[in-house]
Amino acid sequence: MARILIATQPIAGHVAPTAPVVQELARRGHEVRWYTGRKYARAAQAAGAGWEPFVHARDYDDSAFGNTFTGRDDRRGVRQLQFDVQHVFVGQIEGQLQDLRDVARSWPHALVLADQTVAAALLHEELGGPPCALLGVLPLGIRSEDAAPFGLGLPPSATPVGRWRNRILNALLPHAVFGAASRDLSDVCGRLGLPARPFEPPVAPTLMLQPSVPEFEYVRGDLPSQLKFIGPLLPAPGARPLPDWWADVQRDPRPLIVVTQGTLATDPTRLIWPALCALADEDVQVVVAGAHPQALPGPLPRNARATPFLPFARALPEAALYVTNGGYGGVMQALLHGLPCLVAGRSEDKAEVAARVAHAGVGMNLGTDRPTPVRIRRAARALLRDPAYRTRARLLAEQLAAHDAPREAADLLEGLLPKDHHAHQ
Repeated sequence: MARILIATQPIAGHVAPTAPVVQELARRGHEVRWYTGRKYARAAQAAGAGWEPFVHARDYDDSAFGNTFTGRDDRRGVRQLQFDVQHVFVGQIEGQLQDLRDVARSWPHALVLADQTVAAALLHEELGGPPCALLGVLPLGIRSEDAAPFGLGLPPSATPVGRWRNRILNALLPHAVFGAASRDLSDVCGRLGLPARPFEPPVAPTLMLQPSVPEFEYVRGDLPSQLKFIGPLLPAPGARPLPDWWADVQRDPRPLIVVTQGTLATDPTRLIWPALCALADEDVQVVVAGAHPQALPGPLPRNARATPFLPFARALPEAALYVTNGGYGGVMQALLHGLPCLVAGRSEDKAEVAARVAHAGVGMNLGTDRPTPVRIRRAARALLRDPAYRTRARLLAEQLAAHDAPREAADLLEGLLPKDHHAHQ
């Protein structure tokens, strides 16, 4: 058995998909520690890992980024993504690297599994630290001649003209869009004695785990051999019950539409309220997940309910449509249950999630994070009436269900351990 360090940003969408892998590693007898923020210390411990805190890196609360990173909440869309890359991710590299070095000295370990935004773990390996595998917590974004660079939400193209577009954009994006982050990253590398490089989604030299299936991703002819699709990583069902009124939902013969904005972009006026207004007079029932009724701008329509928490593993099998701003984990859960998705989101990685939903034919991308009720109503009607969307979603569900992601991830990680690593260091 081996010592394995986990490293993630203290962000719900990064912690949740990592936990099942940690649980599987611990179940197999490995000694696991998890480097993340204080907010998720209990989650780390519940998964079977010891907790390692942010010390030199700035800790933060993912429900209030602006409290730690001043100015972040004043930005939207691409400008907010630029800010996050420069300050939340690249700006934390040196502090996180110092933390990882300290952990390696006090608790020598054989391997690091880092979420793809913890670039410090890759630089640590480059500087002589333990090997690092990356876990994808966002749609696959590594550079490809067959796809536009990550962050623009553009569909792929492998035609001669499309590849010309991709080459130009791949060359320009690190400097034109992420220029500040690229300059900061080059400065960091210079201080560390490493070659300068622009910012772009990283490629791990040994192993990359992508919790999806190729059918949801763009077809690319230049994927690295160390990239492995492992299927969806889903949070444990947990013991939290369904709302008291759920039995009424089950008895209602009208199609059920689940609406959510996830855990980061929680302003209900962006998607939740427009969706409630759009569907108020439709012959459907609506359940809003992740919002308290009192937090909404007005009273709930008669065909709607809202709850701060909805256990998706138990609720989504009852649904006919999933309306979302594009959180990667939530969309994976919806697709696992064969649900068509209506996506309206532009922040963080959501434009990329929305683009893949449309490209895979399992839903619609509204191309905005402020859709009007009219657009939502028209799209919802189309998705409910056209069986082709549900057929494709169900085919994708079969591909997702064919995987056991925690087991596959643990097997691949164990393949990186030295052959004589049967005892703790």
